[in-house]
Amino acid sequence: MIRKAPISMIMTQDVITLKKTDNLETAEQLFKKHKIRHIPVVNINTIIGMLSYTDLLRLSFADVTNDNDTSADVMIYNTLTIGQVMKRSVISVSPSNSIKEVAKILATKEFHALPVVSKNTLVGIVTTTDLINYLIKQF
Repeated sequence: MIRKAPISMIMTQDVITLKKTDNLETAEQLFKKHKIRHIPVVNINTIIGMLSYTDLLRLSFADVTNDNDTSADVMIYNTLTIGQVMKRSVISVSPSNSIKEVAKILATKEFHALPVVSKNTLVGIVTTTDLINYLIKQF
């Protein structure tokens, strides 16, 4: 295991993002298509929030029933915006932060993904899954 290895070693660089003006249906499609659980919300390349699949599921009836009727979801999705649902107070890390530093943040907070920001620009995302996969490779 490399001591003080930077988070840039394990972060995802090709980040799927949303804009505040995108709709929740678009967000749901991105979560499912890319099999991801967190999407940064950006204004150009500056992070302004984070939307998790869990946030969306809290609003949705889609995975509660086996029905293919999504009319209730559509109504909710048309009523709320990403800006209303996203987490606004987002902690970010730098690509030079160590994997250990980032692991400590994730271990003590109530979220499972951190945007990686350099010079106020989103350059990646790191998740608890990235950390677990890194640890698996070490053994």
